[in-house]
Amino acid sequence: MHNDGKRDVFVIDAAGTDLGSFKLDESKNKDWEDITRVPDGDRHLIVIADVGDNQHKRKDVELYFFEEPSPGEFATNHEAIHRLKLSYPDGPRDVESVAYDPSSESILLLSKRDLPPRLYAIPLDRALAEKELEAEFLAEVPGFRPPTKQDILTHPKRGLWVSQPTGMDISPDGRLAAVLTYRSLYLFRRDVGQAWRDAFQSPPVEIVGPSSPQEEAVAFSRDGRSVYVTTEGRPAPVWRLDLAEYRRVL
Repeated sequence: MHNDGKRDVFVIDAAGTDLGSFKLDESKNKDWEDITRVPDGDRHLIVIADVGDNQHKRKDVELYFFEEPSPGEFATNHEAIHRLKLSYPDGPRDVESVAYDPSSESILLLSKRDLPPRLYAIPLDRALAEKELEAEFLAEVPGFRPPTKQDILTHPKRGLWVSQPTGMDISPDGRLAAVLTYRSLYLFRRDVGQAWRDAFQSPPVEIVGPSSPQEEAVAFSRDGRSVYVTTEGRPAPVWRLDLAEYRRVL
């Protein structure tokens, strides 16, 4: 997990238990928004996505890569071993959803404030080898249910944005994408041989709630059978969704 506005990274278990925290040296936090995990040879790297841009003013954003810490290293500061300046082909975008796709070996980014949201990709090999990179636009993603009058009345400050993506993850087998909004969790399925630009055009399964202050974090379990969701702010419960009951519709 990460903090908002500081260089702090927190480690918890599936029950939300605090396992330690550390700072990411050689980094800045303009607007950290998501975390993903990518392979790099015989190890894995954690990617901090400093990609938030509420005002659409940032000419480029940054991804920070650092080696995934072991259990004995959760209280020791870690250093970003690579940083990537990232831009978009169609100008600045506010992005809060970043995930690694093992099927295309790419990092996917999904914009928040565009209607509909816009999907981008960067190849992992280039992301690790280069210092600056322009993302490729893949497709618009139209499947998020628009806000209702009740949404706006219930959430006056963010009611218009309850359908916009605030977090994303892709299952370890690359077949499911979980996209979080302030109101719902959406599950998209990719068929064998299908690209995500096409899979995201199909209607997703929508799961409403549970309500939390500001849902912005989502991740698959290591076996891909569950999805975890939590929120910005306090209290911050960790919710686990068992996907078994949704397999018939996915």
